[in-house]
Amino acid sequence: MQFIVSRKKNLPTYENVVVTDVAAEGNAIAKINDMVLFVEGVIPGDVINVQITKKKKRYCEGRVLEVVQPSSDRLNAFCKHFGVCGGCKWQILPYDKQLMYKEKQVKDQLERIGHVTVNEYLPILGSQWKEFYRNKLEFTFSNKRWITEDEVRTNAEIINSNAVGFHVPRLFDKVVDIEECHLQASPSNEIRNFIRTFALAHNFTFFDIRNHAGLLRNLIIRTSSTGECMVIVVFYENDSEKIETLLAALHKEFPQISSLLYIINQKANDTIGDQEVLTYYGNDHIFEEMENLRFKIGPKSFYQTNSKQAYELYKIARELAQLSGNELVYDLYTGTGTIANFVAAKARQVIGIEYVPEAIEDAKVNSRINNIGNTLFYAGDMKDILTDNFIAKHGAPDVIITDPPRAGMHEDVVETILHAQPKRIVYVSCNPATQARDLQLLSVSYNILKSRAVDMFPHTQHVENVVLLERR
Repeated sequence: MQFIVSRKKNLPTYENVVVTDVAAEGNAIAKINDMVLFVEGVIPGDVINVQITKKKKRYCEGRVLEVVQPSSDRLNAFCKHFGVCGGCKWQILPYDKQLMYKEKQVKDQLERIGHVTVNEYLPILGSQWKEFYRNKLEFTFSNKRWITEDEVRTNAEIINSNAVGFHVPRLFDKVVDIEECHLQASPSNEIRNFIRTFALAHNFTFFDIRNHAGLLRNLIIRTSSTGECMVIVVFYENDSEKIETLLAALHKEFPQISSLLYIINQKANDTIGDQEVLTYYGNDHIFEEMENLRFKIGPKSFYQTNSKQAYELYKIARELAQLSGNELVYDLYTGTGTIANFVAAKARQVIGIEYVPEAIEDAKVNSRINNIGNTLFYAGDMKDILTDNFIAKHGAPDVIITDPPRAGMHEDVVETILHAQPKRIVYVSCNPATQARDLQLLSVSYNILKSRAVDMFPHTQHVENVVLLERR
């Protein structure tokens, strides 16, 4: 391994570095003089020239200058935006290897971070659908388009600086102009591209995130297993004439849009949870179907973004819960009550708790739609709702199913669960690292019987994991 100095910057550069493993967040791992190197955009087996961009006491980070010798596993990326938009980082890695590394990641985090013993690791459940598996995508409009390396290298004249697409990783004010995304099925690409073309033709302004100006701000597209399509256009400027012009054209071009909504968001951030949603055409909701159930999905509703694989995930959770029909089940972080309603037929009663009031209202509606009469739902902060008094009022749960956000569960919630002493806990997690931390806390009273990873997001480093705990 030879050390050289980069001509471009006064930063150290190394040649012929062998990539050996995969790390968290989609990074790859190599070693330089016994120091761990984290680098993006490569896979194990690649031999690379790399420039160090950050150096700490025990590790360093770098960027790839050249892949000198590709790994025998390396595939050609199927997406033209690979390496720029920051998504689908693993599309150059064969799918069986993706699953292998995801299993390894889960096991490593449970044992290294949680220091817990798992009696049995069940095989990871891969996804049958590798592309066009998402039912929701969010795009950003920007007047600061990301300029490609080809444009820089050829000194091309920048005629159009507008974009609608995804933020460049770690650059809040730059957006990659997406022409084709392989994550969401038709008509997602067609709708986004039509809006871009129409807006440019009519000189509609794209959002300037630094100066907070411009008409078009965000675009959210939701599709469902029922064939319905919801489109939410978020505007910054409240120009009723231009808004009407765009929405009318969109409705005419895509009559299959069953829910065409819009929002005027003049806040500092893009979140829409506190914004009024206005209906331009159709319903203010669409429906998802799972097994024999229907779920109402509104513009602010949380629903697993991979509908088909969510069904497989929930079947695993229900199977591990081992319900006989006599159990009182608490469903923590219930969202719109998907899991609660999904398991209700096999339980005596299910009580769902969720922070977002609108989600709880959706959960109640979903129970009514499906004629489910043995569910109760409560809105509020989990650590404030799930208390000893709550349990005394509603009864101690026989089974707890918990599906918290990436941050995991608050320590107070863990303490209340331990005090409630359910016979079984089924812990569904989108972040095995925080799951591992919580399992360590729960392990004082529970054995961890089974763990099963589920791949909800092919070609990314993300993995869901379901764990069964049983009271000792």
